[in-house]
Amino acid sequence: MLDLEAIRQLKYAYFRCLDTKDWEGVAACFVPEATATYPHHECESRVAIIDFLSTAMVPDLITMHHGHHPEIEIDNDRATGTWYLHDRVLAPAFEFALEGAGLYADRYVRTVDGWRMEHTGYARIFESTSTIDSGVKIEQGKRSRGE
Repeated sequence: MLDLEAIRQLKYAYFRCLDTKDWEGVAACFVPEATATYPHHECESRVAIIDFLSTAMVPDLITMHHGHHPEIEIDNDRATGTWYLHDRVLAPAFEFALEGAGLYADRYVRTVDGWRMEHTGYARIFESTSTIDSGVKIEQGKRSRGE
């Protein structure tokens, strides 16, 4: 049960660090040789993952990532996990909004520093995009800018 909770806490930290643009925090969730599969983009190392995410998620982009209903299987020092993703992306400068759902498929490994991801990636179930009405007020918090 402690391992299950540690893996859940790891994934929760990943989502929080994404939304607060804490790139060191995101990096700490992965082993150096980690890989990631995002829609339309593959990353072959932890450095490539952080380079991609920090370039794609500019400071003015507002995001929300929620991971739900984890299904985690542990086999000694390795584990796999499936997570239901619900995400929102707001780009007020472009009057653009996205909401979607997907399924993450992760692989985890126990390290001397605790559980870390060796692979993460998701496939979309749906994605809905719309324009933000110019009358809608969106106030971005400092934490979502990485401040």
